[in-house]
Amino acid sequence: MSGADLLARLGDVSDIRGHLEPDRSLKDLVWFRAGGAAELLFQPADEADLQAFLKRLPADVPVMVIGLGSNLLVRDGGVPGVVIRLSARGFGQVERVGETGLRVGAAVPDKRLAAAALEVGLSGFAFYHGIPGGIGGALRMNAGAHGSETAQRVVEVRAVDRTGALHTLPLEAMGYAYRHSAAAADLIFVSVLFDGVPEDRDAVRRDMEAVAEHRENSQPIRSRTGGSTFKNPDGHSAWKLVDAAGLRGFSVGDAQVSEMHCNFIINNNAASGHDLELLGETVRARVLETSGIRLEWEIKRLGRFEDGRVVEPFLGL
Repeated sequence: MSGADLLARLGDVSDIRGHLEPDRSLKDLVWFRAGGAAELLFQPADEADLQAFLKRLPADVPVMVIGLGSNLLVRDGGVPGVVIRLSARGFGQVERVGETGLRVGAAVPDKRLAAAALEVGLSGFAFYHGIPGGIGGALRMNAGAHGSETAQRVVEVRAVDRTGALHTLPLEAMGYAYRHSAAAADLIFVSVLFDGVPEDRDAVRRDMEAVAEHRENSQPIRSRTGGSTFKNPDGHSAWKLVDAAGLRGFSVGDAQVSEMHCNFIINNNAASGHDLELLGETVRARVLETSGIRLEWEIKRLGRFEDGRVVEPFLGL
């Protein structure tokens, strides 16, 4: 189905205030700058607009949510159905709640949350200063760094389900584990209430500066990358396993394992989604052969392969 056909199925959309784009390329919305198009991209104006759209969307149409695209690999065959990207205007607010609370929209960049916490003198958020994603993604994958993670700060999450109904999920309902949430896959997180710890601003600033310095010195932050590629297996560091397998700098086309940090894959120029995923699965296969350990993707992959260009997990091992 083309994006125009899908849009036609929706009928009169004059009451939808957000932006609808059929057959919208996603390359410029993801950090890898690779991949295909969404059949239909929807950027809702606000929470009510998102609810109205989902209530009218046929139940058989798949829905995928993307954020800032920093931890995302889009396959070259494109993404069927609707891709939803929350707008900064409708979902980009940070509001102080009481003495220690921050209500944060899902489209807020992680780095902006860290800055907002500094402004009001709250600690517990400095680790976000080094994560190049958005809060919606952080909630979905329990993002973390430097010994801290999202689950430590969450009080409750506000979400919209596939039918347009609103839900408020307390921390325990999120089912957090390492880089994982057990919350229903069809929930679209729209905002979260975080709880911080009062702290002197100079101390918070020092924590943020330490995070920034570590990232600057150890990660290829000026490259087209998807962030940490693989989860750390229990008792191991993914980058050490990749390095031990002799894959530092290894390439497939224009996709390359970073020389600087082996758990980062970079697009050197014109890598396709296929190149990037083939490189990742080659890395997983080689690490399995050399160590017996199965690395799991931390980067989220979505969409369809192009005809004849399927990449098998672990190259079919």
